[in-house]
Amino acid sequence: MTQLPSKDQIRQWIAENPGLTSKRDIAKAFGLKGDMRSELRRLLQELEAEGTVTKAARRFRPKGDLPPVALLRVLKPDAAGDLFAEPMEDGVDTDVGRILIIPKKGDPALAEGDRLLGRLTRVDLDDYVWEARLIRRIGSNPLKLLGVFRKGSEGGRIVPIDKGQDKEWRVAADSDMGARDGELVEAEAVGNRRLGLPQARIVERLGDPSGPRAVSLIAIHQHGIPDQFPDAAIAEADTPRPVTMDHREDLRDLMLVTIDPADARDRDDAVLALPDTEPGNPGGHVLWVAIADVAHYVRPGGALDREARRRGNSTYFPDRVVPMLPDVLSGDLCSLHEHVDRPCLAVRMRIDAQGHKLSHRFLRGLMRSKGSLEYVQVQRAVDGEPDEKTAPLLETVLKPLYAAYASLKLARGLRQPLELDLPERQIVLSDEGKVLSVAFKERVDAHRLIEEFMVLANVAAAEDLQRLKQPFLYRVHEEPSPDKLDALREVAEASGFTLAKGQVLKTAHLNRLLAQAQDSEFDELMNISTLRSMTQAYYNAENLGHFGLALRNYAHFTSPIRRYSDLIVHRALVRGLKAGDDGLSAWDIENLDETAKLISDAERRSMAAERDTVDRYLAAYLSDRVGSTFSGRVSGVQRFGLFVKLDETGADGLVPIRSVGREFFHYDQNSQTLMGADTGLTIGLGQRVTVRLAEAVPVTGGLMLELLEIEDRALPGGRSGPRGKPPRRGAAKAEIKRRVVRRRK
Repeated sequence: MTQLPSKDQIRQWIAENPGLTSKRDIAKAFGLKGDMRSELRRLLQELEAEGTVTKAARRFRPKGDLPPVALLRVLKPDAAGDLFAEPMEDGVDTDVGRILIIPKKGDPALAEGDRLLGRLTRVDLDDYVWEARLIRRIGSNPLKLLGVFRKGSEGGRIVPIDKGQDKEWRVAADSDMGARDGELVEAEAVGNRRLGLPQARIVERLGDPSGPRAVSLIAIHQHGIPDQFPDAAIAEADTPRPVTMDHREDLRDLMLVTIDPADARDRDDAVLALPDTEPGNPGGHVLWVAIADVAHYVRPGGALDREARRRGNSTYFPDRVVPMLPDVLSGDLCSLHEHVDRPCLAVRMRIDAQGHKLSHRFLRGLMRSKGSLEYVQVQRAVDGEPDEKTAPLLETVLKPLYAAYASLKLARGLRQPLELDLPERQIVLSDEGKVLSVAFKERVDAHRLIEEFMVLANVAAAEDLQRLKQPFLYRVHEEPSPDKLDALREVAEASGFTLAKGQVLKTAHLNRLLAQAQDSEFDELMNISTLRSMTQAYYNAENLGHFGLALRNYAHFTSPIRRYSDLIVHRALVRGLKAGDDGLSAWDIENLDETAKLISDAERRSMAAERDTVDRYLAAYLSDRVGSTFSGRVSGVQRFGLFVKLDETGADGLVPIRSVGREFFHYDQNSQTLMGADTGLTIGLGQRVTVRLAEAVPVTGGLMLELLEIEDRALPGGRSGPRGKPPRRGAAKAEIKRRVVRRRK
């Protein structure tokens, strides 16, 4: 049985492991489980009471010590011009010794009073005890804004383009960079606001804001997405290492092919399926998944690596892509183009006839794609309409892939991952960047085939790295919170459906709910509501499982050209397999938690930028149809109004509550409804509505709608009359329940 450590042992561990000092870290280090963890808590409380350790942000450290990362305030430079700092965090002693700031090339200039997040190292020299290296400056960077410049007699003003911003900024004549009236500009706040409008100065002119090509450019600047590669990164990309057969197997004879969208900008995965000829596995298959070997070109700690980590991922817009890697790599050397040799990291997997993985093996190889194919092209070939390119591959490559996919579908059916049905919008642009049409992408079995192959390869990567005892990043998706589940249950009940309660939630329960709604008028509503109840997936060095995929072990392995997380997994495999000197570095391992946070934040940044860009393109597309009527469904209910998703384009617009009649509307958060005080009109999620487009603003992406009909009935009482009193609290919820009972009868 594991023994409880002594106080001296705990003190020594905390002193020697400043980055691993949470209670969980300490318990793991000493192998403590169950009740022993309660005893550890008691010992730590005693040490804290004795004053020998201090606790801050759930971590312990020796009294008078500093954490490895701390919030600091810059002090006045000394006579030699050196900058020192003092700690600002609660619970941190201020008499821990002098902290010298060690600048590195590229760091911003610091001044007295600036706040920064610094990485600390104890040095115990005569003049100072600590050295601090800048991670980032906090609160001292000027506020950045993007807007349209309106020229005046003495300078001008900036009208922000952000939908959530209505505050204008004043620009002095000597701070406008010669910007013209109506031009899109980037600016930063200056001075202290006293009276009137806040002040700003223009730092970059971006051209015509109404131009089609400005749409994604606005999102890039607004969300701070890096879109210029440093010279050092470009130079490194332009001088790639030669590919040799060291640590590699020759896979060039394998009939690997890539299958991608028609507009694919990179090709980082190739697949192959063969019948399994080994005895004891009748009807089984051998699957190959080969992925571009980005780790060969992007080595740890280099300029390319630093920039890729900063970007986190590629960001995709309808008219352009902001890649994680320079085009010479993402579009050429790393991309698995047909009939050319490419380095790869591959996995060979055996599955049985029911789609269960029996074994797998990872290797580094050299491959040659036998064809760059498209989803619809492959599907047509399998459905009996092969073209010149797919006909020679039909029997030997494509049909075996679909046979393996049929087995994988059986395993998927047993596993029951979340089966959301949310069509993806596709914006079609002209050569000039104008929106020609908005449609929903067609999904065929070729899409699903590739998805299942990739999921299986990702699982294999996580399992192999666990076996090899290598640190890496998991793709984590935690189960929904109780509050979000309760909200989903309210929507389900209001629509006449049920969601099981009082048991451990599984994706199968949510799938049953979605099946109830399938092909009903509430189909889309339940899919959207279920999606909204989900937590957001992220990256973590700790394995917390993937709820949505119903998988315990999951990592991203299959897209290293466009995701830094996958590059980390590749390096971990190279290190674990001893397949080269470009595996996971000591620095990578030490900073894994920070990397996980950085790339998770970058992913959210890209998603927001992509979503805003689509909104702006849709607003531009609809701007010529102001005054037209559209059908749609209520997709969101808030105190200030309704969000309506239009059937034709999938665009979301706002119906302000002030425009819905003249009565008072009570908002019930639990049932997500608005209820009129005078008429009893209840507006809730999923209701069919007819709206008039009142305003479309391409610069912000905003759509303003006017409500005309609900469930094919005109609004009662029209849009005039006195406002009534608020209904009693809970009345809207009761009305919803009455409607549900009537529907069920």
